[in-house]
Amino acid sequence: MNRRRKLWTLFSSMLYISAFTFGGGFVIVSLMQKKFVDQLHWLEEEEMLDMTALAQASPGAIAVNASILVGRKVAGWSGMAVAVLGTILPPMLVLSAVSLAYQAFATNPWVAAALKGMQAGVAAVIVDVSWRLGSRVVKERDPLAMGLMVVAFLLSYAAHVNVIYLILGAALLGIAKALWMGKRRAA
Repeated sequence: MNRRRKLWTLFSSMLYISAFTFGGGFVIVSLMQKKFVDQLHWLEEEEMLDMTALAQASPGAIAVNASILVGRKVAGWSGMAVAVLGTILPPMLVLSAVSLAYQAFATNPWVAAALKGMQAGVAAVIVDVSWRLGSRVVKERDPLAMGLMVVAFLLSYAAHVNVIYLILGAALLGIAKALWMGKRRAA
């Protein structure tokens, strides 16, 4: 596939995914995986899961972060630019239109009912992505990673610890483990 066609495919895929996805980043990431891993075979599943984790851990919208990572991996800096443009155009246009008629949307019972219905679908997609990430950790049979996953969940759910602290703590433990394993191999 030539470069121009690849960039167009990347842009149009991200535009389509972003335009017809409701519910935030994890929903978009799931569809990105289907498109770029399963259909186009531009990425491996493990790469996409790693990008999802990095996009979630980075500041900003997960959908934009993931499009940056996927675009850069697929087609370099220009790929990153077109992927981000494709991702942000639909919400910018929709939010601009909604902001012009906010009162009409806010009080419309049909809009409220549609949003309530979409919540169930969004929750299902988030559970799907969480299941995939969690099952990958379990498949690796790394006791530290499995323990960290359980502890992070409990701290987040039961103790209401801010996710930023959990991500930073997990990153530090991952770095510490990598350093420790590196020293063990060198010895």
